[in-house]
Amino acid sequence: MTTINQMAARRHFFRDCGVGLGSMALASLLQKDAAAVSSIAPRPPHFEPKAKAVIFLFMAGGPSHLELFDPKPELNKLHDQVPPESFVKGKRFAFLKTGAKLLGCKRKFGQYGQSGMTLSELLPYQREVVDDVCYLKGMKTDVFNHGPAKVFLNTGSPQFGRPSMGSWVSYGIGSESNSLPAFVVLQSGGRGPRGGSALWSSGFLPTVHQGVPFLKGANPILDLETPKGIDPKQQGDFVDAVRDLNRQRLQSVGDPEIETRIAAYEMAFRMQTSAPELVDLTKESQKTLTQYGATPGRPSFAANCLMARRLVERGVRFVQLYHTDWDHHGGGDNLETSLEYVCRETDRACAALIKDLKSHGLLDSTLVVWGGEFGRTPMGENRGTTGRDHHIDAYTMWLAGGGIKPGYVHGKTDEIGYNAIENQVHVHDLQATILHQLGLDHTKLTYRFQGRDYRLTDVHGKVVKEIIA
Repeated sequence: MTTINQMAARRHFFRDCGVGLGSMALASLLQKDAAAVSSIAPRPPHFEPKAKAVIFLFMAGGPSHLELFDPKPELNKLHDQVPPESFVKGKRFAFLKTGAKLLGCKRKFGQYGQSGMTLSELLPYQREVVDDVCYLKGMKTDVFNHGPAKVFLNTGSPQFGRPSMGSWVSYGIGSESNSLPAFVVLQSGGRGPRGGSALWSSGFLPTVHQGVPFLKGANPILDLETPKGIDPKQQGDFVDAVRDLNRQRLQSVGDPEIETRIAAYEMAFRMQTSAPELVDLTKESQKTLTQYGATPGRPSFAANCLMARRLVERGVRFVQLYHTDWDHHGGGDNLETSLEYVCRETDRACAALIKDLKSHGLLDSTLVVWGGEFGRTPMGENRGTTGRDHHIDAYTMWLAGGGIKPGYVHGKTDEIGYNAIENQVHVHDLQATILHQLGLDHTKLTYRFQGRDYRLTDVHGKVVKEIIA
């Protein structure tokens, strides 16, 4: 019979001995791959890319395509009528009840630019850049509640735990910056987006690829300053010593997370020099600050848009801006004052970002994406003031730069904006197209986890070739 001491000795041999069978086997399996999957150094894409970086302007809450991009005169005619039962049978909504009435749109629309794009009066600045933008008016998703829908758009699954799009991009092609993270997250608006850190998580990918959220304010990165009494040489010696110890441990066990830890220490050390210069918006001209509507030291969506340009300018691969308060059911969050306010907060800076990227020669190599997790229903809600419920079958997003066809509309909805009837683009199609513009084949960008290969688009998605220039 095996004694307790024999069992303990066996465990020690396999687990703790530097030359034990367990360590040797694990090292041989993992060490050769650890640096490759953990590093954010630039890596070649699958094919020649059109874009080098992505700026995703995430309007968290679900912007109403009916008030912003997709006017429906027929809906206005049918205002206050109850749609036929067959119209909503089998459909799922977050809050609408039986008998909900159609709600016409009060906003005025006009046509702008050489392309004649149709835009709402709520977006006076974006009308100046319509000829640089491609509108996807037939978007569709699968999930009608905020948190899971945001996770779905970001990770390809409504369940938490999968890697986000920015993490897949970092894993696929790394970063062109050695002093800033590959994937940065900026937030503005009333509160953080539902879904929280799962929206920029690296999931089962090495954690070096997760999004790094910058805080609001003049000091967006915590604990970056050197402690008093420590000079740069002392700190550099400390970082080098910790790196050497971690590398010894990495060689012993082959755990790729140790490579992540090494990279994190070294990145933080380099960011002590790069970050203060990055976040100092006073270096920008007054003309640029005015164009965005940004004030140095004051947190805002405008400041984040300007920061996004500065980040991609310095080689950051994926920048995601979340601006909340787009959830307009009625009551305090309505289609009248609330929607007007959030449009004023974002419209000017969105247009300025396109112009600024263009003037810096960055728009061709930067893919800008605008949109939320879903749209809003043609039927209204009444919570004292009017609003619309979540809608997954038809809504609008837009893209600009990065090899996307400018001044173009792709997709069409029916007469009341309820269903996409031409050139529908599913969320997985959008994900596949974003990766494609970065030179990545979404079917080949995979990672083996728990016995199967995973990808951002799961087993779905097709590149929307019609919108590529």
